[in-house]
Amino acid sequence: MRNIILVGLPGSGKTTAGRHVARHFSWPFMDSDKALESALGMSIKEYFAAYGESAFRDQETQVLRQLLSQPGPFVLSTGGGAVLRPENRELLKAGGMVLYLHASPEAIYQRLRHDTQRPLLQVADPQEKIRSLFSERDALYRETAHHLIESGQKRLFDMVQDIVRQVQRSNQSSAS
Repeated sequence: MRNIILVGLPGSGKTTAGRHVARHFSWPFMDSDKALESALGMSIKEYFAAYGESAFRDQETQVLRQLLSQPGPFVLSTGGGAVLRPENRELLKAGGMVLYLHASPEAIYQRLRHDTQRPLLQVADPQEKIRSLFSERDALYRETAHHLIESGQKRLFDMVQDIVRQVQRSNQSSAS
């Protein structure tokens, strides 16, 4: 079986759903943001403030390369901006089955409106920032992903079941 890699906007459910999917398959779960913070020795928010987005994206690419070189299968939740660099998109696509957890900007805003930890959302108008991120990244998520999973208005249980079914369908069709 191939690794499962989850991409999508911040707040689309990658980490939460990823943990449940990993538990379902009895696979290890990895979160690229947590691995990145461990490698950086500080929070993403602190690193962003000290060194800027470009330096952060350099570190993100290194961490993705390292995580995806580990033996699988595993479930990997990526940072929302992991798809911004072409190199990362190639790494992700080659690293396993990529699932785009798709949610509308409005659904994301409802989930994240009280979040103070995501550096890209610490702006005067977070709802507009989410719309802007969606506009910038939706096509990149679609380009990178093998499959799209709707996550916007779904309960966690239903989203996890959709992911599991998609993985099982893909494995059945690749086995035949």
